[in-house]
Amino acid sequence: MNARPPGLKATMAKHGGTRKNEGADLGRHLTDLSARRISPLDLLPHEDLREKLVDLVLNGQPRGCDRETATLFSQLRKSLADHSVDETKVVVFGGGTGLSNIIGGDSRRETWQRRPFSGLKEIFPLTRSVVCVTDDGGSTGELMKDLPLVALGDLRHVLLSSIQLGRLQRLYALSIHAACETAMALAAIFNYRFAGRPTDAADLLRGCGDALLRLPPPLRGFVDGLINHLFVDRRFDRVLGRPHCLGNLLLAAAVYREIDPSFDNIDLSARQELLHEALLAGLQSLSSHLGAADQAVLPCTSTPAQLRLIYTNGVQIRGENKSGLARRGVPVDRVFVDFHDEPRTYKEILRAIREADILVLAPGSLYSSIIPIFSVPGLADCVRRNRHALKVLVSNLWVQAGETDFSIADPERKFHVSDMIRAYERNIPGGIAGLFHEVLCLSLRDVPASVLQRYAVEGKVPIYLDRQVVKDQGFVPLECGLFSKEALIEHGVIQHDPAILAQAIKTVHLAGSFVRERQNGHKRPREEELAENFGFGREPLIPCVKYRNINDQLQKIAVQHHGICDCRLDPLKIRSEIGDIIWRHCDIPLHHLRFFVSIRCVHEEEWRRDQRWDNVYSFFDPPSRAIMIRRDQFADPKRLEVAFLIALGESLLGDYAADKRVEDVVMDGLRLGKVYHLRLRPEGERTCLFSPEDLRRYLALARMQATDDPRHFTRLVNGREGFTPPGLFMGLMYAWYLDNRLASHIEYKMSIMKIRRSDLIPEQQKMVERRKNIISFFREAVFAGESGRSRPGHEQRCR
Repeated sequence: MNARPPGLKATMAKHGGTRKNEGADLGRHLTDLSARRISPLDLLPHEDLREKLVDLVLNGQPRGCDRETATLFSQLRKSLADHSVDETKVVVFGGGTGLSNIIGGDSRRETWQRRPFSGLKEIFPLTRSVVCVTDDGGSTGELMKDLPLVALGDLRHVLLSSIQLGRLQRLYALSIHAACETAMALAAIFNYRFAGRPTDAADLLRGCGDALLRLPPPLRGFVDGLINHLFVDRRFDRVLGRPHCLGNLLLAAAVYREIDPSFDNIDLSARQELLHEALLAGLQSLSSHLGAADQAVLPCTSTPAQLRLIYTNGVQIRGENKSGLARRGVPVDRVFVDFHDEPRTYKEILRAIREADILVLAPGSLYSSIIPIFSVPGLADCVRRNRHALKVLVSNLWVQAGETDFSIADPERKFHVSDMIRAYERNIPGGIAGLFHEVLCLSLRDVPASVLQRYAVEGKVPIYLDRQVVKDQGFVPLECGLFSKEALIEHGVIQHDPAILAQAIKTVHLAGSFVRERQNGHKRPREEELAENFGFGREPLIPCVKYRNINDQLQKIAVQHHGICDCRLDPLKIRSEIGDIIWRHCDIPLHHLRFFVSIRCVHEEEWRRDQRWDNVYSFFDPPSRAIMIRRDQFADPKRLEVAFLIALGESLLGDYAADKRVEDVVMDGLRLGKVYHLRLRPEGERTCLFSPEDLRRYLALARMQATDDPRHFTRLVNGREGFTPPGLFMGLMYAWYLDNRLASHIEYKMSIMKIRRSDLIPEQQKMVERRKNIISFFREAVFAGESGRSRPGHEQRCR
């Protein structure tokens, strides 16, 4: 843009008498530079005035200036740097590492201990974070097995990053050095991870070294009290037996100290209103003791919630952790959030949004940070109604495997910044109108080519700014050098620098008085790109209740040897491993566990299955309703997972077949092939997940041909060709749908869907359509969830 913004002098005259002295100085310096015939601002790179000012603040005056111009630049830079924003209210939305890093740095990194007091929290002391709570991996996932709480990991992470130097000093009368020591001690305690059950509080603290002793006495007493509460409150008995991050347990203890101990975890799962108030009180207690701002960290909702993603091939999966690990090879199409109860939010969040001067959408996982927050009813609308705040989206730096591998606009390439914006528009209820205006993006001009090349070799690709497309979308792209030069020099990595990003946001905020643009004036996208106002979904079971039900169901399952098998089976260990498999694949409905009654270990010498066409070492045996697994599969968790899931899928067909046989097709003494005959049991005698209509639909998808007899199906097999019978195909598809890496046979078949379709290849189109129909069947009839299961009458026979 022109370095001399239209109407700048008039704007300055308008604001000069009303702004504070700092603002008047800033305006005067900017006017002096703009008043010259050829503005020295043209010496600064970039197009937009805000970009120019950010560049000046971050990199200093341009080279080659005369003395007078250099003085003007120096004065302008000083005015921008010295302008106080202590009373400016900031609300930041996000989750996990991306949010914590811009608030105050990632406390898990060694470099944080050198600069624990930087970022937005130090430049803007009145900063609050609204945190996504759909994480279900790591220690957070382990906590959810036992406690009916939202995900605590990201809350803990952001809370530690929110500690402020001034508040810590005032609370405990500390010097700067002592405050840094306190921050490092807290990081050691909160980030400490343990695997085995500690015997008592002292045993638990041994792993933290002398960190507790390095805290100021009042803070030490508070933390010590939380740790002791873990061993006093019986609701944590099971929790302590799992691997955890200590900081998550401290937050859970702070919450549970607010709740009457007569309510156990099962009671609380049905009393979400108690947890709603206790969660806020526990967070506030930690904030006030750790030296964070009042209500510095707030969960977007107190209601447990689960992420649900649909890929462009039609596969639907649940779980944030699982989506991050997925390698589907196709773009994500839609994202939803399923709440386990009526979603609740806090009036404190709504008030903070209404009063905010700056609203920031933090970088982070595209589909699992911002979108879940604005899926909570009321939050997006509250942001839209704030028409005076600066609204900034901070773009991600790198393509993220599993989420931004492919652009939905063009699956042949990686994500661009416009693709991020399009994904938000498509998935946030009501679209992105009024949620942000400026888009802060990484400038790659100062990143060494050698670094980009090394990243490319590792499969890491920057999310490029397609400036004109972003402008056409109605937003203002601001390209800035936001990366940490220290991290680049020391570790060769490119990441957001919290101090630099905070300075950039401050500069954009101050420059807003001199740039005439509507904050909410971007164009509406095409109608088909808008997200539906779909509200929210419901998931009937809170995770800890589902986990308990999984284990209750598995206790009814016998673990046995079959025939001569002489291996020493540990039924408790095998049930635990199977339970963890089902827990990880949260798409598996509980009623799928009712179609088998035992798991049997089969010795290799007794394995009678033909392996010529596959490498599947498990099957479901209808007469005994047993899942049969070859002995060697139990030794490797991944092989056991594959074997169990395939057989579990097969079990859903139950004893549907009355007879299966193969006959040769002979003509004139010449063997032409084989025909596979399948005869179904009468409907009333059948134990099967599927209704008769769904079963016929499935058999057609498995390429079985119907005959005049409604119970008789056939399949012609040419020559010596092998084929996958319906039972095995069900098992393989079941495992593939849950994780395509578990069934290479099916992934091979499905790969045709990734090829660009051509009208010149009619057979390809037919094949793709068949694959899509198979996926639709599994999404709608197999994995419909507890509330969408088929034929409950048939399920009754399996209990």
